[in-house]
Amino acid sequence: MITRLLHRLFAHLDGTLLGLLALLLLISTATVFSASEGSMDRMLAQLTNIGVALAALFLASHVPPQRLMQFALPAYVLGLILLLGVALFGVVVNGSRRWLDLGVIRVQPSELMRVAVPMMLAWYFHYKQATLNWKDFALALVLLLLPVGFIAKQPDLGTALLITASGFYVLYLAGLPWKLIAGAAALLAAALPVVWNTMLHDYQRQRVLTLIDPSSDPLGAGYHIIQSTIAVGSGGMAGKGWMAGTQTHLDFLPERSTDFIFAVFSEEFGLVGNLLLLLLYGAIIGRGLWLAASAPSLFGRLLAGSIMLTFFTYAFVNMGMVSGILPVVGVPLPLVSYGGTSMFTVMLGFGILMSLATHKKLVKT
Repeated sequence: MITRLLHRLFAHLDGTLLGLLALLLLISTATVFSASEGSMDRMLAQLTNIGVALAALFLASHVPPQRLMQFALPAYVLGLILLLGVALFGVVVNGSRRWLDLGVIRVQPSELMRVAVPMMLAWYFHYKQATLNWKDFALALVLLLLPVGFIAKQPDLGTALLITASGFYVLYLAGLPWKLIAGAAALLAAALPVVWNTMLHDYQRQRVLTLIDPSSDPLGAGYHIIQSTIAVGSGGMAGKGWMAGTQTHLDFLPERSTDFIFAVFSEEFGLVGNLLLLLLYGAIIGRGLWLAASAPSLFGRLLAGSIMLTFFTYAFVNMGMVSGILPVVGVPLPLVSYGGTSMFTVMLGFGILMSLATHKKLVKT
């Protein structure tokens, strides 16, 4: 009886992927503890975030794919309504209008769209698979760009680009022709001067210029990149040791618990630690893509593939930002940086991935 109950509880969890995620969360706890100067309050808060995120993964893994399909359109529409509410009535924090005050809580609708957009597009292509043509891809592009436009206007260019990537992955996996991809890339390249002069804010242009030459403003816009690259390089081959990073503990490194936590890890564990961390990320992504390929429906394969490729994108962008090869865009290192919202969203995605791979029968509703 107990064995049967346990089997039902854990039937939709992938043990291999869960073990890899647990190892990454252990690294997160240790690194956040060091980055916060050994603060027990910060570590307990991170453990709480991990507990809530694991609960979200567990619950999402038990939601059947047909139920996920039923959630796709309502979640997308709700997200658009909330984004419209942000545009009209949103709370301004640090010059950005990203939050909506609902009285009891504040919500950031762009976080919901990280899951809702690829889910909506996967649902759309699932029902269009028998008659798919270029018009369907055009409409899917509109479905993608509509929330992205709202988010970019807040302004939150980093999140807008990442949601664009998650939607593009669905389009690509659904069979978007290479001619259209090349044409879109050419149009984007041609439009760059217009985007640079009319659509980007001054601080966004400054971030790009700072990436090219951080020393042009070493105490201002270039400070983050300079200090993070110093921390990464000073770790050497084996690192300075846990809790022994000088850039971190002498307060040179900004945002060390969140966006720049990879610099903390690099300084303390060096090149060897970085290679092991990359190997762990690679194992998680590889296992996730294998599960995505085993999903029994087009909806499952598209959504699961997008979840994993987006996870890769988050990690790549953060590491590139900290290493000085990409502009600073405020993207946390997934499942390592301190924070509840990002961790909840990522683990929710992994729960959905496990559901799509382990529920073998999808009923078309």
